[in-house]
Amino acid sequence: MPRFILSLLFVLTLTVSYAQKLQLTELTTEYQRNPIGIDITTPRFSWKLSSPARDVMQTAYEVRVSNDDKSKSVVWQSGRVTSDQSVFIAYSGAPLKATQRYRWQARAWDNKGNAAPWSEVQFFEMGLLKPTDWTANWIEPAIPGDSVNSPSPMLRRTFDIKKSIASARLYITAHGLYESFINGKRVGNQYLTPGWTSYNKRLQYQTYDVTTLLRNGSNATGVLLGDGWYRGNLAWGGLKNIYGKTLGILYQLEITYTDGSKEVIASDDKWKASTGAIRRAGIYYGEAYDARLEKKGWAETGYSDADWQGVNILSGGKENILAAYGPPVRKHETFKPVKIFKTPKGQTVVDFGQNLVGWITLRVKGDAGDKVTVRHAEVLDKDKNVYLENLRAAEAEVVYTLKGGGEEVYEPHFSFFGFRYAWVEGFPGTLTADNISATALYSDMTPTGNFSCSNALVNQLQHNIQWGQKGNFVDVPTDCPQRDERLGWTGDAQVFCRTATYNMNVAPFFNKWLKDIAADQRSDGAVPFVIPNVLGDNASASTGWADVAVIIPWNIYQAFGDRRILENQYESMKAWVNFMESKSKNDLWNTGFHFGDWLFYRPFDDNDGRSAVTDKYLIAQCFWAHSTQLLLNAAQVLGKTEDIQHYTAQLKKIKEAFIKEYTTSSGRLVSGTQTAYVLALNFDMLPEELRAQAAQRLAQNVKDYGNHLTTGFLGTPYLCHVLTRFGYTDVAYDLLLQQEYPSWLYPVKMGATTIWERWDGMKPDSTFQTPGMNSFNHYAYGAIGDWMYRTVAGVQESAAGYKQSRIAPEPATGKLTQATAELQTMYGLIRSSWKIDNGIYTLDVQVPPNTTAEVVLPRAAQQRVTEQKAELTAAKFTSEKQGENLKLKLGSGVYHFEYNWQ
Repeated sequence: MPRFILSLLFVLTLTVSYAQKLQLTELTTEYQRNPIGIDITTPRFSWKLSSPARDVMQTAYEVRVSNDDKSKSVVWQSGRVTSDQSVFIAYSGAPLKATQRYRWQARAWDNKGNAAPWSEVQFFEMGLLKPTDWTANWIEPAIPGDSVNSPSPMLRRTFDIKKSIASARLYITAHGLYESFINGKRVGNQYLTPGWTSYNKRLQYQTYDVTTLLRNGSNATGVLLGDGWYRGNLAWGGLKNIYGKTLGILYQLEITYTDGSKEVIASDDKWKASTGAIRRAGIYYGEAYDARLEKKGWAETGYSDADWQGVNILSGGKENILAAYGPPVRKHETFKPVKIFKTPKGQTVVDFGQNLVGWITLRVKGDAGDKVTVRHAEVLDKDKNVYLENLRAAEAEVVYTLKGGGEEVYEPHFSFFGFRYAWVEGFPGTLTADNISATALYSDMTPTGNFSCSNALVNQLQHNIQWGQKGNFVDVPTDCPQRDERLGWTGDAQVFCRTATYNMNVAPFFNKWLKDIAADQRSDGAVPFVIPNVLGDNASASTGWADVAVIIPWNIYQAFGDRRILENQYESMKAWVNFMESKSKNDLWNTGFHFGDWLFYRPFDDNDGRSAVTDKYLIAQCFWAHSTQLLLNAAQVLGKTEDIQHYTAQLKKIKEAFIKEYTTSSGRLVSGTQTAYVLALNFDMLPEELRAQAAQRLAQNVKDYGNHLTTGFLGTPYLCHVLTRFGYTDVAYDLLLQQEYPSWLYPVKMGATTIWERWDGMKPDSTFQTPGMNSFNHYAYGAIGDWMYRTVAGVQESAAGYKQSRIAPEPATGKLTQATAELQTMYGLIRSSWKIDNGIYTLDVQVPPNTTAEVVLPRAAQQRVTEQKAELTAAKFTSEKQGENLKLKLGSGVYHFEYNWQ
């Protein structure tokens, strides 16, 4: 065999061998795979390492970025960088150009002497970067009488293409919600675009690759508009037209031809406007659709628009426009009916088996003018009739008028609903499961975690937590998805954030929303109750709510290792902490309105003081300290030396004032509630010598209430964590497994498929709490999920982004026999799965490459421990006894530990 062939075979064999040993996988740019239309001018690159070996650490990397054109010229090459950094490698080359696509690759070396080959080619594409990149103008339909709750405007125009198309991008945004079409086909699979932001300060545009929708010759495009959050009814008291009174679009279609030339089809005076089948659409209302008024082919060529109106052209209005950052709202799960039945009142009702957020799809045949009405409900009343009172003023209905002539398929466009049940009226013929389905809509966040255990009710609780998150993460983190509210309540979001980071990759979702927090924050640093702020500047600065500005950036940094989120939000964080300081006197913040421990336990007829009322200013002092501590943490990460000194001194004074004002000399708090002790202990408000007795008081309080919690929104997230920290894990398990009201499992026993707003939204006799505030999809109390992941399964971060993790499950005898948690981190999969069976404890652990882990084996200090059936040896594992536990230091790999459980 010729020598060159032998050499070639050797090289190929070596390459395959290296590829098997070390590879780069799941490469992303700003959390996304091959994104288009970004406006981050220093994007960051991340990857995961794949290797079958244990103890793998990256020792060096190289990144190269080039133009994605014929030249393929390199615009940045890092060279070989000695570093174990494999996430958020910042681009550091020549300035990136608007609308330009770039290719990039990475390769890495590990501590085993392996070199990963260059990764597969990835790309990212820049969007429009500054106002002057927009050549289009805002246009508004010149339709007489157009206003809130009027028929949805339709806009269209035609254009010719005479050259061969290489690529085409549509950059589009709207005042209101939009759906766009080219040649009769819907553009993209995003819904409720452009999303909800503080529109007057930050308005997102979307970018679509529409190359395949265009054709040589005549083309047509159309845009359908809805009131949405821009001018539709929001909140209460008839509030509407918050951001403006007239709908409109900014539309820029950029076509690149194969000869290198370009053409722009923009929103201008060539567009025409009319209305059609959507007679009314609103977030709270729903949608009224009259199919008899459809304008068939309106977004296609050959359609006559002679009777359409013109458009008004606006100048300016481009200074606040930015590329979309958060994940778009998309369709997800589809549900078929599990039951169709008649209620005692004669209502025809469809049960989809899951309380979800989205809409129905209707398939119907009938005569022109037949009208089908669908109302949406979360629950049935005690007599098994549809219950709508908790929707308050939200009509939450679909009214569909048939055109006749065959099967018609309909789904809404510019609203969404929170429902399990659909009450259908006026359906022609017999309604069957083939006629109706339900589709879930929520922001397209990548699922990252899951938890399961030996208790079926707890598993259902985990299911409910995840579905509460799905249903309320619809572009902004809302309190509820069904009634006349659906607002971005800051308190709800901050208490649930840590749990959210386990279930899904929420970093881009919260990153987008946090920018609206900073945008809507008052000049004095006060943070509004809801973001985007539609309640006015006076609705601001409640403790535990406004602290969202500090808590969520820190939580996202901890979960994903994203330092930039601290850089971007630092001034906002600091402004809120400074606001509290400015309102304090003698280092006490005891002024202003506060929601307090919202929806805490309070019996209806409280004659003996059983209601768990916590002093609101005690709570405020605790959260002031907590936010100051987190700001101090962020300052340390970012190297803010002067701030470190200032806030260290300030934190000391805050805690000293707390002791003087709210604590007796023996350590008893002025409020003896679970929430008071939980916050004081969790935020380290008490000196070391007073903490043990305070924890004992807390544990005793839980027992005094019959192993029930009494906490509201602010105490609940930390309750079980504090009990565990101070040695009362058994009590925490008792709370988790409690099945009677108030408890996490009480709603599960009552048939819940999401988390409820109130501990007793539905009472044991199937009657309801006050309809004025009784959501059955309200994720705040789902914050227990954080403890389930961290303590029951034991998956925790010990360095930002899980670069170092801690796997320390804490089983409690007689509570559970098995628990498993999986978490897909920025570095790869972390897994912890333990089981107790016939006196044997097993723990399966997975640690991703380029990370290390501390693993704590409970009650193993005096046991013979095996790993993969071989006894632990000092040569293989670094171990340390900690009381009755055994602590190990592990590198990447898959491990199986086993020992006697005593």
